[in-house]
Amino acid sequence: MALHFSSPGSARARTALAAGALAVSALLLAGCAGGGSTGGSTDGAASGPIIIGTTDKVTTLDPAGSYDNGSLAVQTQVFPYLVNTDYNSNKVVPDLAESAEFTSPNEYTVKLPAGLKWANGHDLTSSDVKFSFDRNLKIADPNGASSLLYNLDSVSTPDATTVVFKLKTDNDQVFPFILTSFPGAIVDEEVFSADAVTPDQDIVKADAFGGPYSITKWDFNKTVEFTPNKNYKGLLAAPSNSGAVLSYFAESSNLKLAVQQGDVDVAYRSLSSTDVADLSGNDKVKVVEGPGGEIRYIVFNFNTQPYGATTTEADPAKALAVRQAVADLIDRKTISDQVYKGTYTPLYSYVPAGFAGATDALKGLYGDGNGGPSADKAKATLAAAGVTTPVTLNLQYSPDHYGPSSGDEYALVKQQLEKDGLFKVDLQSTEWVQYSKDRTADVYPAYQLGWFPDYSDADNYLTPFFLEKNFLGNHYVNQEVNDLILKQAVETDAATRTSDIEKIQDLVAKDLSTVPLLQGAQVAVTGADVKGVTLDASFKLRFAPITK
Repeated sequence: MALHFSSPGSARARTALAAGALAVSALLLAGCAGGGSTGGSTDGAASGPIIIGTTDKVTTLDPAGSYDNGSLAVQTQVFPYLVNTDYNSNKVVPDLAESAEFTSPNEYTVKLPAGLKWANGHDLTSSDVKFSFDRNLKIADPNGASSLLYNLDSVSTPDATTVVFKLKTDNDQVFPFILTSFPGAIVDEEVFSADAVTPDQDIVKADAFGGPYSITKWDFNKTVEFTPNKNYKGLLAAPSNSGAVLSYFAESSNLKLAVQQGDVDVAYRSLSSTDVADLSGNDKVKVVEGPGGEIRYIVFNFNTQPYGATTTEADPAKALAVRQAVADLIDRKTISDQVYKGTYTPLYSYVPAGFAGATDALKGLYGDGNGGPSADKAKATLAAAGVTTPVTLNLQYSPDHYGPSSGDEYALVKQQLEKDGLFKVDLQSTEWVQYSKDRTADVYPAYQLGWFPDYSDADNYLTPFFLEKNFLGNHYVNQEVNDLILKQAVETDAATRTSDIEKIQDLVAKDLSTVPLLQGAQVAVTGADVKGVTLDASFKLRFAPITK
């Protein structure tokens, strides 16, 4: 969740929180801790520090080494972005930049203001911008988002305030959106390594920040203390508080208790649907609902899954049959009803409802053909491929990254797969910091992931997952899918682009690189006195529109 602390407003609206990019299923609660003033002043006068609680862990502070919501929640406070999305729409607008536009079909030109400074006093120029993108591509960290820069050919700097992005293909429809997301963070070239992820403490010690805040204390996944950055010049207004403290909770139950006791001003990610329902009966908080774009899904590693390419029984047809049988047996509605009380709904394709081109590609292909499970179909699929049952499937999930209900969700998945004797599931869990490393090292044959969109376009549910060099790193390659993804990204005709997006989903549904499970609604719970809270089309939760 892109959590901005910079909005003026009432005591409970001391922060501007954007449930953007990766946090469409943001659960945000504003409590009544004593950090700030209780008046409704909007004159920008600083109040005390605000206290934020979360269970969402950070992978690394360096934007080149992470592609997860917990890391973004910190990075978006302290690193500048050339462009961002407007508060009231998903339109891309200048942030750090004075202007940003296509100056030719394959050139995107950004003009910076003169005299920009990092918090440490270093000059912030076009050279830092070029450095940031060049290093991201060079490092290509498996847990980073460099894969989103697939169409970037080069970055040039005609002068200290001009940046020209040269693209490989003309008419890129999504590149400006990509600049608002993970790989768009700009870093200080005098501090960061050009060819390796820079250690967190080195970044903090050097005060290498250019966003609304600097970090004055960094205790990894325990406490982060933020102080307003006086050198920040961007889209957000000056903070109306003296700083912020981000506290990490090991258990969501403890976070809920902190909300009830008024020990935090804001709690976000992750509380269970039961906790949210319980807190909604508290007259000190209120629930705000908006459009959803979070998805939850199972990833298959095409090398290490049963009959995968590097196993001793490698057989592509049998490996596909295993994935198909899983899709036949999953009962999404039961998971939705029993685990999430309807706050998540069944998802039958890769692009969730609400986006142009969203379909139900899996619905007619698997299970009973109407969205329900079918053990008979799964049994027939496995038998036709010559797969001996029960199939042993090692399945992994993270107990801390996707909310406290993940254990119940995957216990139910295990039960559904084993019910008719077709699978024997070895279900294991690993906390996120280690999990994020293991999954890209081929440790897990099948595993849980969730997705909070970087930008509000269907492309964000396709490019990171199904290009040949993708974020999942699960060894899935389909050249037709790869080519169609590249084609739709530069297609200027809306109808043709929508058709391409639909075709991509049909093709991937047959391959089952991942098995989509659920789509989440965007839910926020705030203090009862908060005014003007909106959940906008770009998956951002805003207390008040703030323009540059």
